[in-house]
Amino acid sequence: MHRLVITPRFYETDAFGHINNTVVAGWFETGRAAVFELFADPDRPAVMPLILARIEVDFVGQIYYGADVEIRTRVGDLGNSSFEVLQEAWQKETLVARGRAVQVHFDHATQRSAPLPDEKRKLLEALR
Repeated sequence: MHRLVITPRFYETDAFGHINNTVVAGWFETGRAAVFELFADPDRPAVMPLILARIEVDFVGQIYYGADVEIRTRVGDLGNSSFEVLQEAWQKETLVARGRAVQVHFDHATQRSAPLPDEKRKLLEALR
């Protein structure tokens, strides 16, 4: 599991003093950076062989400005060419949101999904 601490910014709040619900999807994407790094090519940083097929966010508690939020990220099910990333947001030891993203290993040249390479599959398994 990968952990990332985020300090909410004032401008991320809404009129009720909560963190705006659109912000959490961005925090979860930032938390998925640890997964992206497994696929990054340092010689070609603009080419990432992953695309996002789906995101879900469940809001299970209110998130407030003034206290850090920990984003917990792990890999869930692995398919032939796709995998799920499971995430949670915690504030003051309380679960406030959970998310699920489906990432697809993608061949940009053919514009089609491609099987996950064995070496990447092993790296993903380590994050389960």
